[in-house]
Amino acid sequence: MPVTAVCECGKSYNLKDEFAGQSVKCPSCQATFVVPASRRVAQADPIYDHDKFLVRQKKIAISHKYYVGDEQDRPLAFVHRPAMLGRFLLILFVSFVWVGVCIAAATALFPKGPGRNAESEMMAAAMPIAIIGGIVMISIFLAPKRHVAFYRDVQMRDKLLTVRQNFKFAVVNATYTLLDAGGAPLAVFRKNYLYNIFRRRWYVDSPDGTPIAVALEDSILLSMLRRFFGPLFGLLRTNFMIMSPDFSDVLGELNRKLTLFDKYVLDLTHDPDRLLDRRIALALGVMLDTGEHR
Repeated sequence: MPVTAVCECGKSYNLKDEFAGQSVKCPSCQATFVVPASRRVAQADPIYDHDKFLVRQKKIAISHKYYVGDEQDRPLAFVHRPAMLGRFLLILFVSFVWVGVCIAAATALFPKGPGRNAESEMMAAAMPIAIIGGIVMISIFLAPKRHVAFYRDVQMRDKLLTVRQNFKFAVVNATYTLLDAGGAPLAVFRKNYLYNIFRRRWYVDSPDGTPIAVALEDSILLSMLRRFFGPLFGLLRTNFMIMSPDFSDVLGELNRKLTLFDKYVLDLTHDPDRLLDRRIALALGVMLDTGEHR
């Protein structure tokens, strides 16, 4: 990333990063001046030292799996979000048992016939509410938190990042915490289910609550068309823009390619100084797919 330097004589020069903070001599007036320090933020691992990432989902799999590559699709990381199939089968089984118990209780306590009174009628009418409420409570109690893990390769030996689901059940706001390889928090992702009805939007904050970025659907018009017509064979596929917290600058884009299986391009060339931590950007890009159940 070039560093722009301006001499007192008015001449400007685009110099390499290696000259940042150094004293140089102006070829025009021979005056010496100091080159400004580069604003480019160093990344934590060479894996993140890119401005474009290709994210490809493996479709024929029970769990959510993604392959992350560079611009030439050379492998960089592997992402895994377990489906917890066994736990969901358990929820299904316990729910069926609960429904059977409720039906048996209703048959025993509220028999049909002349002996049935108004109180029995009211209690029988409340039985569907008890069934539904019980299933909801079973789901909340037994449903697992589905965390997302980033690994260096498909063998899943070296964990790079973890996105932890903070709550199993969220009525309005869903939140996730991004952790680095050592378990230290890097950012918090949150979305509002009510706002998502009109236009999907994810907020990114630092662990202390300072806003970092906002990701939202590329167009309010397209988002409304998607609500009515769906992806429309890929013509209305969902893309996201990653903005600064005040919406003044575009930091990146997540664009879905027109392919048979899900494939995305996380384009961060709008942020050449890499002010947005690439670990946060990459984790956000994956959450914009798996966190939206797309």
